[in-house]
Amino acid sequence: MSTSVRQRCHAVLAGLVTLATAAVVSLALPPSAAAAATWTETGSDRADPLTESQGLTSVEVPPNSPNRYTGIGTIPIGVSVRGWNHVGDPDASYEGYYIEPYQRDSGNSKMFRVRAPGGGWSEYVHTLGPGEALNNSWVAISPDGQWMLSGEWGTMSRLLVFPTPGANSRTSPSVNLPQVSTVELDHAVRDVQGCDFSGPTTLLCSSDDPDGTLFGMTKPLLEIDLSAAPNGSADVSGHVTALRQLPLRSFCSGSFEVEGIDYDRRTGILRVIVVSPGFCVLTDSKTYTFSRG
Repeated sequence: MSTSVRQRCHAVLAGLVTLATAAVVSLALPPSAAAAATWTETGSDRADPLTESQGLTSVEVPPNSPNRYTGIGTIPIGVSVRGWNHVGDPDASYEGYYIEPYQRDSGNSKMFRVRAPGGGWSEYVHTLGPGEALNNSWVAISPDGQWMLSGEWGTMSRLLVFPTPGANSRTSPSVNLPQVSTVELDHAVRDVQGCDFSGPTTLLCSSDDPDGTLFGMTKPLLEIDLSAAPNGSADVSGHVTALRQLPLRSFCSGSFEVEGIDYDRRTGILRVIVVSPGFCVLTDSKTYTFSRG
């Protein structure tokens, strides 16, 4: 997870960011017809820069629960004062576990904050392995609830697999949360900000890739098809496909930031947060919705 959204929000609220040139709509190259037919944009609503700028997830347990969002304004004071000042894209399981990923500006660990089905909160800390990046951008819980995937910032060819903290009996807040396996990708990905399972072996991921050389487009929506469901005992492979470019529209010109993603299993609706450039981070950042077809 990058820190640019947090820095821009503070700058704007402090009056240090001026209004960018208005009436310039920033449009990137459209996706191909085949890709556009895969996930079609169906609507959008404003994403609050303080509380809805990092991630989101639909919650199935208890029934009729509202969707949950993360942003710099959702970090509890008791968490931030201990240095956990970045929150990423969360996820929730069928069984009612809700998990938020946290990182610090430095150190050798990352943290997962877990709300159990009964409502109690606990924290699970993972000590970085050799070569593991510090950032903690997102989590995706497997449909069986037992395994949790996470990713690293930058250009990567793997995803990390952990036992789901709280849900998996191999975990405890009092001991280190271990990485148990990896997903080896057949194509590198860059700056992935969120992933969510849309099926037992399929992930949908939002990439903030600003370069575009990996897939011929910037800011792509990715699909990763796994060779098998994660089971914590063996690595699996993942086939990566770029489906389409995510929407980049604003009254301000400049650099957009793609954030978290959610696939609602009950409705089949896909949602992705895209944060607008400059001052427009306050006014027209959006959560876009998509349907398959």
